[in-house]
Amino acid sequence: MLVLAGVATAPSGRAGAATRVADMVWDGLAQCEIGGDWRADSGNGCYGGLQIWPPTWEDAGGLRFADRPDHANRREQTTVGEEILRRQGWEAWPDCARELGLIGPAPGPGGGPGG
Repeated sequence: MLVLAGVATAPSGRAGAATRVADMVWDGLAQCEIGGDWRADSGNGCYGGLQIWPPTWEDAGGLRFADRPDHANRREQTTVGEEILRRQGWEAWPDCARELGLIGPAPGPGGGPGG
C-alpha cells in the first residue's frame, strides 16, 4: 500500500475501500487537471476542478448538489470525487494521478510496466 499526502491507496490505483482523501490531494489534482479552477468550463465536455464528465457526475450522485460540477462548490465536487474514486480508483484521472504519484506509470507497449 502506498501512502501519499494523507491518502492511502493500493499501488494499482484501483477502486476499493472508502478512504477519505486529504484536501491537499484534491487541490493538487485540480491544479493538474485545470489549473486549480473549481468553476472550470473549458469547452472539453468535462467540468469543475476535477474535470468530471456530466454522466459520471450524475452516476456518482452529483445532481444532489448541482446540475454540473462547475456549478457546485469545491467541497461538493470533492464529495462526488470521493464516490468516483471509490468506484473507479485513481484511473478516473489517469494522467494527473500518475503525475502526482497516486498510481504507477502507464504500461509500456508490451502491456506490462515499462514495456
